[in-house]
Amino acid sequence: MQKITAIVGRNGSGKTQYIEALRKQMASDRLRYIAFSDSYGPAVDKSYYLQLRWNQHDIDPETPNVRELLERAYNFAGEDTEERRKLQRHLYDLFHMEPLLDKYVITLSSGELRKFQLTKMLFANPKLLIMENPFIGLDAETRDQLKELLQLLVDKHEIDIMLVLSKTDDIPTSVSEVIEIRDGHVMPPCTREEFLFRQRDVPEHVLSKEKTEAILNLPYKDNDYDTDEVIKMRNVSIRYGDRTILKDVNWTVLNGERWALSGHNGSGKSTLLSLVCADNPQSYACDITLFDHQRGTGESIWDIKKHIGYVSPEMHRSYQRDLPVIRIVASGLKDSVGLYVKPNEEEYAICKWWLDIFGMEGKYNNSFMKLSSGEQRLVLLARAFVKDPQLLILDEPLHGLDLWNRRLVKDVIETFCQRRNKTMVMVTHYEEELPNVITHKKYLTILK
Repeated sequence: MQKITAIVGRNGSGKTQYIEALRKQMASDRLRYIAFSDSYGPAVDKSYYLQLRWNQHDIDPETPNVRELLERAYNFAGEDTEERRKLQRHLYDLFHMEPLLDKYVITLSSGELRKFQLTKMLFANPKLLIMENPFIGLDAETRDQLKELLQLLVDKHEIDIMLVLSKTDDIPTSVSEVIEIRDGHVMPPCTREEFLFRQRDVPEHVLSKEKTEAILNLPYKDNDYDTDEVIKMRNVSIRYGDRTILKDVNWTVLNGERWALSGHNGSGKSTLLSLVCADNPQSYACDITLFDHQRGTGESIWDIKKHIGYVSPEMHRSYQRDLPVIRIVASGLKDSVGLYVKPNEEEYAICKWWLDIFGMEGKYNNSFMKLSSGEQRLVLLARAFVKDPQLLILDEPLHGLDLWNRRLVKDVIETFCQRRNKTMVMVTHYEEELPNVITHKKYLTILK
């Protein structure tokens, strides 16, 4: 009888190694594995760069779109039966795929990409489906729909499913057994209820008092901007061909405000933030002011970026390089993806200090690519904070983190935002991930 199994454990506990060993042991052309390891999946090709999603003119016109890729996957997998067509229609309806079919994969939001990957893998007619952190990046409605789909796949399509989860409060009620990995050791299977019963509650705060005081007492810089308005957008619209992503957006973020930015997958949240960080070329045609500097006049964007700390799914994806952890963090001092200027000893010390804050002590020279996806996210968060920015742009910063590390990151954010001249915009699809310092909320809707 088919079932759903959850593989759980802390970040870095060995879940991925366990699954890799299992895949070798169970080698089969009916096994499919979806790794949502960095919120964007593996790079499409080596020509990917951070801003490519918004520079659509750089995409090779011969690149297949979502429709073509799904059709290939469907046709390759076998006979076109009524049962398979029924599943195809169900998936298209469930994930609202129709508006995505004419897009390039590279232009999809992180949530839209998940829907595409799931659909493509299910077209392959698997008997065993292994999914790593399948719920992160999906809005609440889609998460609920996916949980219903998992049960349908087990009951109606006789597929065994294994879910690899860092966020243990995502374990669906339909899970038959839970296997916990602790420091590389595989614990005996148990029921979902047994696992949840013996879990210890995460403390209200996990950041030590010493680290909290250290963050609060960081020295202020002499070159900080002293402005009332940090972000100001006037009638900002973004279009790609016939599609309008943002229309007549007016938004003012004042110094010291902390905004939660929300909306369904594909509503334009990451696009809006790409305009703030000038990663989107259309930002130069928009009426945008940052720190009282009109975009396109006065100081260069590189001068302004010195005051912005940024982490996002797109950034995580762009760091698919085998570099030491310390160099990843140091690149934040230079606003580069990859490090092209060697930092001095003082800068390296600052990088190590922030890695310690995020619980990555002693891993300074570890290979970034050999870390778990959760540990990679902690490194990229250290990169965002390393220059003590005035403006934090945190696009789904808690992706792939276990409950302890989610609380740690929220502690760091809450402490950091107590300091003078600190402003934040944060995106998350989980209401409980929002730190208690949020002062304002903005909701984006999908435009028809």
